[in-house]
Amino acid sequence: MSAFSDIPQIQYEGPQSDNPLAFRWYNPDEMIEGKSMKEHLRFSIVYWHTFRGTGADPFGPGTAVRPWDDGTDSVENAQNRARVAFELFEKLQAPYYAFHDRDVAPEGSSLAESNKIFDAVADVLEEEQKRSGVKLLWGTANMFSNPRFMHGAATTCNADVFAYAGAQVKKAMEVTHRLGGENYVFWGGREGYQNLYNTDMKRELDHLGKFFHMAVDYAKQIGFTGQFLIEPKPKEPTKHQYDSDAAACMNFLRSYGLENHFKLNLETNHATLAGHTMMHEIDYAGMQNALGSIDANTGDMLLGWDTDQFGTDYYLTTQTMYYILKHGGLGSGGVNFDAKVRRESFEPIDLFYAHIGSMDAYAKGLKIAAAIRADNAIDGFISKRYSSFDEGIGAKIEAGSVGLADLETYMLEKGEVSPNVSGRQEMLENLVNKYIDRV
Repeated sequence: MSAFSDIPQIQYEGPQSDNPLAFRWYNPDEMIEGKSMKEHLRFSIVYWHTFRGTGADPFGPGTAVRPWDDGTDSVENAQNRARVAFELFEKLQAPYYAFHDRDVAPEGSSLAESNKIFDAVADVLEEEQKRSGVKLLWGTANMFSNPRFMHGAATTCNADVFAYAGAQVKKAMEVTHRLGGENYVFWGGREGYQNLYNTDMKRELDHLGKFFHMAVDYAKQIGFTGQFLIEPKPKEPTKHQYDSDAAACMNFLRSYGLENHFKLNLETNHATLAGHTMMHEIDYAGMQNALGSIDANTGDMLLGWDTDQFGTDYYLTTQTMYYILKHGGLGSGGVNFDAKVRRESFEPIDLFYAHIGSMDAYAKGLKIAAAIRADNAIDGFISKRYSSFDEGIGAKIEAGSVGLADLETYMLEKGEVSPNVSGRQEMLENLVNKYIDRV
């Protein structure tokens, strides 16, 4: 029985369409910079917010009406939910999805029972993938919800919890591999500390490094060749998470010899919690050859926590897609909608409105970013701004052929610094407005 029988497959109708169940900007086959929109964006829908989120918050229970869910943790209910999920994926023309192990399969009374349940649901996921052609962008293990992880998973002070986390990741990797997952993600929700008085930070980080090396080794054993990803976040639920931003992650990876095995899965709301813009995080990861994937959402600037809202701001999506294009795209990653409808948007159709709007926003952002790049409007200005390093003393500085004494000799002869090029921030912001208006 169809869960969305009254909703057709969402089609592209163009910018003039007034149909809320149609794409205005996302045309999967439209070519941009030599690739289709579908190839550039690689849209993915998350299982957790979309099919396990209920609209609950700290002040009240869930509000969402989900006719397909009987409210139990039975295997049959989990399997039925998976079938409903693929109906939504197909109707949104989403080529990918992503999950945590405990999203798709409820936890049993023991690790063995949990693994058995996971396998039973994975059977249905595999059937639905083969039937629909929808692929798994990435899998991961939820090592933050169960109370056993109160002190962390790989960074716990309890060796048995570390062992349980390893066993859970092993199984999640096996299922991800079985389902053809193109990536495997680590989000260390509890990998951090609340207070240093009770924390051995070096020991915890050493353990985290060992844990990741175990994952790399096991991937080789089972033949999993997908990309490992770390998702940075600075705080919440812990006060200080070890994977706080892109720079902290890269420092950690290099310190433990993992930089050749991991890239980053960046999220907009996590970037802003870290005090950065999403384009900062993408550009930093890109210049480190570590841009892997993105979680596409946004936060509310009036609220100080991770609200995971759907992104519909053209400025945000333009900036995001501009820097993704700058660094050659997302590779095996994708634009993953780690976003949830608001508590008040409780009807199933709201899931469609939310995804359609954000898919359109990223598609338009892609078009705007490509237009700016085609005119070399920003990169051309940046090149001119730094042109003093293209020749003379600047070229020697970049080549490493001069030292401080040479710089002193140069400046004693030159006498004074000439005025530099204006930053032209306001002009560039106006320029982006022009392209947003034009596309």
